[in-house]
Amino acid sequence: MRIGFVSTYPPAECGIATYTQYLRESFNPSQHESFVICQAGGAGEGVFPLWHPGQRFSENVFGTATRMTPDVVHIQHEYGLFGSQHGAEVVDLLLRLRLAEVPAVVTLHTVYETITDAQRMVLRHIVEDSSAVIVHESYQKETLVREFGRPEKVHVIEHGIREADPVPDAKRRLGLEGKKVVLMCGYFRKSKGFDEALRFFPEVAENCDDAVLVMAGKIRGIEAKDVQAELYSALDEMPFADRVRYFRGQFPQYTLDALLSAADCVVLPYRAGAQSGMLSQCLAFGAPVVSSGLRAFRDVLERTGGGLVCDHPEEYGSAITRVLTEPDLAEDLRRSARRYIRETGGWSRIAERHLDVYEPLVNPPGSRGQYAFLPEPAVEAMRTPKAPALDRPTRRPALSRAADRGTFRYRDGHTALAAAE
Repeated sequence: MRIGFVSTYPPAECGIATYTQYLRESFNPSQHESFVICQAGGAGEGVFPLWHPGQRFSENVFGTATRMTPDVVHIQHEYGLFGSQHGAEVVDLLLRLRLAEVPAVVTLHTVYETITDAQRMVLRHIVEDSSAVIVHESYQKETLVREFGRPEKVHVIEHGIREADPVPDAKRRLGLEGKKVVLMCGYFRKSKGFDEALRFFPEVAENCDDAVLVMAGKIRGIEAKDVQAELYSALDEMPFADRVRYFRGQFPQYTLDALLSAADCVVLPYRAGAQSGMLSQCLAFGAPVVSSGLRAFRDVLERTGGGLVCDHPEEYGSAITRVLTEPDLAEDLRRSARRYIRETGGWSRIAERHLDVYEPLVNPPGSRGQYAFLPEPAVEAMRTPKAPALDRPTRRPALSRAADRGTFRYRDGHTALAAAE
């Protein structure tokens, strides 16, 4: 099968880009081939950067995609990726593909329980003109079916999780040996709830003598700089401020993996969001999670058993303390996450479920013959391009430290925080 993706793509810093790469790499290269048409910033074998943010692009994307003769086109949708007015440009692209009778699948990465009038207009066209729609959670399908009908078109496939091994000696290499690490990680945005640490960490520190709070954040945009400055100033005045560690840098994938491997508990006190790549990153390493009560987080943690959900901010302190001081609880959370990845949520399983969606579109009832694809031996290894920052390097990158709040970073590789957004 030849699959054409329309998405952002690494090394561009975008969670959708990394999602697409993980999915693409999970298909068996001896049976399937793929290409990617992406925004400027993507690179790799079979990757075609075709448009810049803000440009009209549907005609060019359609022309390039159809010249590649895909069996199916898979569009990764997120508001803001496909032009202005809630990404209305994707509606034109879907109509062109439908007129050309090219099967088109759309993954909607953000579907809220309550949608706005503008979102409703765009989503109605997506559901109507696509061949199939994929969402990550059951409540998202319920929303779409309630608004637009067509339940047979909407499929629930959970966000995939990497099947990865922890980074050896992560705590020692990060200077955290002998500590109980409470990690907050990601881009500094008000919606991420970093300021909740001001309330929960004094309670945690009071009950756990070896607990440290690790702030590993990155700035993207002027607003984020102000959020970070205000947060750091408040943390300096907080009780137990001497037990806060600050890491900054570009956070390539291996560095982020090390931070997650060192974490005894990751706190995700998000105030808004329909899905989180960071939650999937945490589960990949079995890092116990304490999250807010957002519907998306609650559903994932109930399904995986990998963390505790807090309905109110006042519950964060006690939940984190339990994870740090009850070894049986922490191990049960880790074990549950690993079992879920192995049996259900690993990317290899998720790829199989995508093929279940593609197959009826590519091979409709009544079609004849067996699909034939035999990769050339010389290029088979290239069918699944690997981005350096998404694989453990063969050599261990050099480390650097700086006095500015305990900076830790690797000198090479691109950021991985975007993969967690």
